[in-house]
Amino acid sequence: MKLTVPELSLIVLIGSSGCGKSTFASKHFKPTEVISSDFCRALVSDDDNDQTVTNTAFEVLHYIAAKRLKLGKLTVVDATNVQEAARKPLVQLAREYHCLPVAVVFDLPERVCQDRNKNRTDRQVGEHVIRKHSQQLRKSIRTLQKEGFRYVYVLNSPEEVEQVVFERQPLWNNLKHEHGPFDIIGDVHGCFDELKSLLEKIGYCIEKDNEPVNGGYRVVHPEGRKAVFLGDLVDRGPGIADVLKLVMSMVKSGSALCVPGNHDIKLLKKLKGSNVQITHGLDKTLEQLENESPVFIEEVKNFIDGLVSHYVLDDGKLVVAHAGLKEELQGRGSGKVREFALYGETTGETDEYGLPVRYDWASDYRGKAMVIYGHTPQAEILNTNNTINIDTGCVFGGKLTAYRYPEREFLDVKALETYYEPAKPFLPEDDKVVFEVREDSDMLDINDVLGKRIIETRLYNNITIKEENSIAALEIMSRFAADPHWLIYLPPTMSPCETSKKEGMLEHPAEAFSYFSSRGVGRVVCEQKHMGSRAVVIVCKDEDAAKKRFGVVDGSAGICYTRTGRHFFDDMELEASLIDRIRNALNKSGFWNEFDTDWVCVDCELMPWSAKAQVLLKDQYSAVGISGRVSLDEAERLLKQASCNKNISFDVSKQTSGQNADINSLLQRFSERSDTMHKYVDSYRRYCWPVSSIDGLKLAPFHILATEGKVYSDKNHLWHMDTIAKYFTGDDNLIMATNHILVDVTDTVSIDKGIEWWENLTSSGGEGMVVKPYDFIVKNNRELLQPAVKCRGREYLRIIYGPEYTMDENIQRLRSRSLGKKRALALREFALSMESLERFVRHEPLYRVHECVFGVLALESEPVDPRL
Repeated sequence: MKLTVPELSLIVLIGSSGCGKSTFASKHFKPTEVISSDFCRALVSDDDNDQTVTNTAFEVLHYIAAKRLKLGKLTVVDATNVQEAARKPLVQLAREYHCLPVAVVFDLPERVCQDRNKNRTDRQVGEHVIRKHSQQLRKSIRTLQKEGFRYVYVLNSPEEVEQVVFERQPLWNNLKHEHGPFDIIGDVHGCFDELKSLLEKIGYCIEKDNEPVNGGYRVVHPEGRKAVFLGDLVDRGPGIADVLKLVMSMVKSGSALCVPGNHDIKLLKKLKGSNVQITHGLDKTLEQLENESPVFIEEVKNFIDGLVSHYVLDDGKLVVAHAGLKEELQGRGSGKVREFALYGETTGETDEYGLPVRYDWASDYRGKAMVIYGHTPQAEILNTNNTINIDTGCVFGGKLTAYRYPEREFLDVKALETYYEPAKPFLPEDDKVVFEVREDSDMLDINDVLGKRIIETRLYNNITIKEENSIAALEIMSRFAADPHWLIYLPPTMSPCETSKKEGMLEHPAEAFSYFSSRGVGRVVCEQKHMGSRAVVIVCKDEDAAKKRFGVVDGSAGICYTRTGRHFFDDMELEASLIDRIRNALNKSGFWNEFDTDWVCVDCELMPWSAKAQVLLKDQYSAVGISGRVSLDEAERLLKQASCNKNISFDVSKQTSGQNADINSLLQRFSERSDTMHKYVDSYRRYCWPVSSIDGLKLAPFHILATEGKVYSDKNHLWHMDTIAKYFTGDDNLIMATNHILVDVTDTVSIDKGIEWWENLTSSGGEGMVVKPYDFIVKNNRELLQPAVKCRGREYLRIIYGPEYTMDENIQRLRSRSLGKKRALALREFALSMESLERFVRHEPLYRVHECVFGVLALESEPVDPRL
């Protein structure tokens, strides 16, 4: 006996005690799919026989069932359920989560249940209880369908129960096994010529076929592509019958799918004899169908009647529906689902044009599936939060648009004429389509970042953001960040190399080279580390490109921001000048054409350090330097004066831990300390110079991060260096190339040259170098390697660790620094930063990009030694 149940349903087992429901459930369903009232009693009271906790137990049962149904999991309720009052909340639960309730009734003879009850070893109920259950059950069978159960199966004997086989039937909207490629076409509204032109433009071969069995047309695509029509095939346009014949032919042959539109359903009601208002172009449809045969009219009626409200395609990654669909309705089956798919969500009000006022569901959409829809005509494609409205109003004189999936491309044809005047003005008066930006509709919402978050990344799987870190990041982003439309990437932190054991050294290239060679990397690129501030620069070809791609409406065409997402400059004119200079260099070098893009994002170092760190220099480094030099120089002068008297010595036990020291040894110590303080001041002064205009700045790009359609993590670091030198530097002194060398870490001669290169850099006042694997992203088996490690010079580290860090007692202590947490942090931030760029380039919603950007910012609040 085969029982067919929807793959997503709430199955309610109904029967008296002793009828075998629990045994039946364990035989046919997974243990996790079954929720029994006995189990819930035990869960709350440690006793599955405790009838005093029945109400509490059913609260738990309903709660668990709700959570499973919300996640789209088939759920079985194992309880007696012989009373309508017990079944009512279960039916309501199924309706709430838009799935179908199924009743499986065990209408076994009372004698069978009584005998089984007597033989139970776990627990027994009184005979009167089973008698009462049996009476209530017989009354219930007659009302189950009226109560709302869509499927009712009655089992009348133990033999029937034993013979049951369940068949889980996919919902009609479940086409997850269909992977495309698809060509999704917006509202046609009888525009046959435009539809035919669009299909041919995509590559479909269309032939007229007079055989009735083929529906009038034979349509195929040589590459096996499949068209998907978003409904509203009828009304308003001049070729309604031909549109129906073409689409019906394609659906029948398997070269197309179609979902219904509200106009199609209204026509169906009329064809079925319902009294509907002949408005919004229905008169055009009825007029054109008068010339068609009754056979064709019947085919149209059956075709529309058989259309499914929406489809879930490509493993759940794609959803198509006429008016769109919220996440919680996708892949579900109910009247509410169908109504939303047809009409969207309305407020019940009408605007000044007599049209229904609709809720903007797309601006709140956070689903993983991309939703392609139409219904509401727009002058231009509307892309919001992983939803795309491709109804571009062909019948109103706009365009007929197709979205090609998975290519994420748009194709369209212009309407040959305006066939129907819309109630609401559709195109601008000059008939020119203007790109409109819906501000803040797809950006990060506070609900996207509150509490603990888990972010999926391609490089590092799941990354957890703690609640306390989220709060710190939220403070920064909400108060100080630049226009969030620009924030598509934040640079990751960088770990230093392992601590060196060489005398007087904390960092040395040998450890950096060893890190990569020990993990199977043969070649590394060493880049000069500039003593500036990290800067992310985005440059657009023009203001229109910035508006169209980034949604920026303030007239800017680029930005320079810090690694915490703030404007690098307080002076916006200075920033604009910097962007203009970079754009001019790219214009001259032909970058835009070569890379087929109108924007670029670059990772850079901006110098001097003082351009951004002026407050830090004044309040910390300068204060320490001046006070240290004055006090130590004065102490040295007094000690020199005292040393002229050879007979003087005194007790300096407080300074020397109980030992006596003569003046000369004390003088030597203070001379050394004074010398280190002078070196400290010289160290940070090298990286500071006055800047009175943009000509005082130096910009050193080192990564071309992304352009339209491309993230350049697949290019090696030499490519980045060479490409930057070719397209960015030019004859503008503002932009400089970065010195670099290639080192073979398996060859001692090459290693020695790399060390010598570093020594020359640091001895001449340079900060040090950054060592990167030759390839941008490298894994050693499953281990993601550091994208870069820094190796800083001895004198530069004096700025970081203090003037006297090289003294023996200090450097020995500093050698115990731990890098584990810093390196783990660097890898997580790197994975998030790459993920944010990849999501942006894939045209994912901005809130999805910001999720990763926010994650980097949150990780920055992790307690890690800032000197590393």
